[in-house]
Amino acid sequence: MAKTNMNMLSGSLWDKIFIFAIPLAITGVIQQIFNATDVAIVGHYVGKHAMAAVGCNTPVVALMVNLFIGIALGINVVSAGFIGLNDREKISRTVHTGYAVVLVLSAFISAVAILCSSYIMGLLNVPPELMDQASLYFKIIMAGLPLTAVYNCGAAVFASHGDTRTPLLCLTVAGIINVVLNIFFITCLNMKVEGVALATVAASAVSALMLIFFLRKNETFSFSLRQFTPDRAIMNRILKIGLPASLQGMVFSLSNTCIQSAINSLGADVMAASAAAFNMEILVYFLLNSFGQAATTFIGQNYAVGNIKRCFEITRVCLWQNMILTLLLSGFLLYFARTFLLLFTDDPDVIEIGRLRLMFILLPEGINVFLEVMSGAMRGYGRSLTPAMMALAGICGIRIIWVYTVFSRSPDFAVLMTCYPVSWFFTTLAIIIAYIRFKNRHLIPLTVKQHG
Repeated sequence: MAKTNMNMLSGSLWDKIFIFAIPLAITGVIQQIFNATDVAIVGHYVGKHAMAAVGCNTPVVALMVNLFIGIALGINVVSAGFIGLNDREKISRTVHTGYAVVLVLSAFISAVAILCSSYIMGLLNVPPELMDQASLYFKIIMAGLPLTAVYNCGAAVFASHGDTRTPLLCLTVAGIINVVLNIFFITCLNMKVEGVALATVAASAVSALMLIFFLRKNETFSFSLRQFTPDRAIMNRILKIGLPASLQGMVFSLSNTCIQSAINSLGADVMAASAAAFNMEILVYFLLNSFGQAATTFIGQNYAVGNIKRCFEITRVCLWQNMILTLLLSGFLLYFARTFLLLFTDDPDVIEIGRLRLMFILLPEGINVFLEVMSGAMRGYGRSLTPAMMALAGICGIRIIWVYTVFSRSPDFAVLMTCYPVSWFFTTLAIIIAYIRFKNRHLIPLTVKQHG
């Protein structure tokens, strides 16, 4: 493959950050297509109960996946630091250590999730008539969890070098395969939820294997299947950054799982509407998150070589680019909400409930620009625990309290959805304060010392 590594240490930032973040966002969108096509195809060809069975799995599946996205972020930050120092031996050791950790941990969690699937469905408050379908879908998706984890690990390695296009290529091919297999299994083999789950796992296998193939072809990484001996010091650095990042992602998913349980108590129409709307609103999240990851990777390299002023500029560029694009995409999806929801279902009640959810989620999305970029910046400086703790208290805490107090007294869908903007506002405020304190206490004195 052509050389795609990006020089993050010098030159203009606005174009490099944009070129880095947009393929990353598109990669997330294509990954979400795996679930979106599952929901859309079962909604049209099987029915809204099957659609609800697939959709109610989304938060708990995301909970599992986010663990490995966080660890992959740890691999990204550690690798980016060694790239900034041009230490090729430690770059290679980071890649192999990261894969070893991900493979062992994903296999263990996959097995536990499958064994506990009935208990998990009970925690989600899945209605009895949907229990068998929801549990079957969950088991198959969890069996493919190691494949998803392997892909995310490889994508993080490429991103640490500024290459977000190779993971995008792999996922594009896999996304096409997923759609084709979905239609084949449902329409030709008369499968139901098991068909869309098997299609998703097959597509995950394709994306993971393609990425490993390109990784082995890239001389920079020195990747070999025979060098999977973990480096304990590097593993500790990966986990020090990755586990708090995992916690932050899992906190979002845990709170959403709690909300999903409340949604499930409101009936199949609300479950189906939320599943459809989620597959639209998540597109904005991928855009938000891509600039957060850009901040992490660019700052990780520049902080390693002590270029603090460039780190400040990276944060500013990520903030304004993210804000402009997030507001534009949110407005676009809101304007065409009914049209997009028709892709998932033609039930008018489901569509109206879906539009209501999108109003509560997309209108205040600008708040999350600060949350994602400043959290990403903190991780780039190696301070991964701070945003994780803020998310634990502000996102998870507020939403769970809301569900068991405000919503329990007034079990209405609009009341439930209000917890999203409320939790975003208070968490973002806390992150901004934490970032400013860290900047004033540690970063600005460092720049003064450098020029003193």
